[in-house]
Amino acid sequence: MSIMSQHRLLEIIDDDRIKAAIAAAEKQTSGEIRVSVSRFFWGGVRAAAARAFTRMGMRATRDRNGILFFIVPSRHRFVVIGDQGIHEKVGQDFWDKLVAAMAGDFKAGKFNEGLIRGIEECGRLLAGHFPYQGARDVNELPDGIDFGNKE
Repeated sequence: MSIMSQHRLLEIIDDDRIKAAIAAAEKQTSGEIRVSVSRFFWGGVRAAAARAFTRMGMRATRDRNGILFFIVPSRHRFVVIGDQGIHEKVGQDFWDKLVAAMAGDFKAGKFNEGLIRGIEECGRLLAGHFPYQGARDVNELPDGIDFGNKE
């Protein structure tokens, strides 16, 4: 994706729809879901996602059950990573399902739909391992998209 198309992607991402999808997914699970869209950078995408995960405070959740959707439009790449609490309970199939839920929409240029599909699937899959705790469940992290770009 060129710099122009990356800029275009940042214009077309619907922050309100993404926030609403995260809020709805987090009503199914005690997990914390975040989205970060990054500009071009040098180095590996997974390593940059790990840095963003730390920068965004995602390791500070009570149950260590944060998930980050990290998107790098300039590279046509994205990764989904989770904290230690999730890794202890789910296998690779969990991550494969999340990525598969998004990949088709992303390839078709439907970025909002892909993100929303991945977020919805994340909420559904996490609910079995980290069910919503009702009034005890506090939203520990902001639901808006991160454009921090400091990776």
